[in-house]
Amino acid sequence: MKENSWYLKIAIALITTSVIFYTAQIFIFHDEHNTFFYMLQDLAFVPVNVLLVTLILDRLLKKREKQSLLNKMNMVIGVFFNEVGSDLIGIFGNCIPNIGEVNAGLQISAKWKEKDFNGISKNFVINPDQFMLNNENLTVLKEFLEKKKEGLLNMLANPNLLEHDTFTNLLWAVFHVADELAHRQDFNNLPKTDVDHLRGDMVRAYSLIIFEWAAYMKHLKKDYPYLFSLAVRTNPFNPEAEITVT
Repeated sequence: MKENSWYLKIAIALITTSVIFYTAQIFIFHDEHNTFFYMLQDLAFVPVNVLLVTLILDRLLKKREKQSLLNKMNMVIGVFFNEVGSDLIGIFGNCIPNIGEVNAGLQISAKWKEKDFNGISKNFVINPDQFMLNNENLTVLKEFLEKKKEGLLNMLANPNLLEHDTFTNLLWAVFHVADELAHRQDFNNLPKTDVDHLRGDMVRAYSLIIFEWAAYMKHLKKDYPYLFSLAVRTNPFNPEAEITVT
């Protein structure tokens, strides 16, 4: 309400100022004809001015601002993979006996095109039964997520997150896995129904990590090729990846 009142006061002040100037012009030059002629001419240009400023310039500025926010968000995503994501990929992978087959389609290279990155989100499917859960790997996952919880919370509090729904969903999925594990003190002798539930949560988080990773790799290849080169040489889905440039 106060904001609307402020706008109203500004509008009244501007209109009053305009009336004063037009009145002064008539009083000084005694030329009502030209004064009203130019006033109507100026008013005739107002719709065009609105079109240029509001519909075109405003959209261009918003598009540029959105791109800037997305770039900042991609920096946060990069931090996520450096500090949490890559290690989490390895921990999830240790739960999958046939991880080599899963990773086969994730061997990115400089030859990849946009369609190759998009194909991951379209074609990648993982079966919950591929996750073989036991006390050892669940304990490792639980302890890792407990250590990273504060960092994940900081990412979730980032205001730029509003511009990236898929990454938000990823963080919530990871948080959900962390919460499920945190509420279980012992992973021995879990009933099959509970193991199946944990599998479903882990598949959701793991799939979202892969999809977000593919989108992030596409972004790096397009805008930051030097960072993409490093990403290829440290690919968490490639056990034979080497940092050394050969």
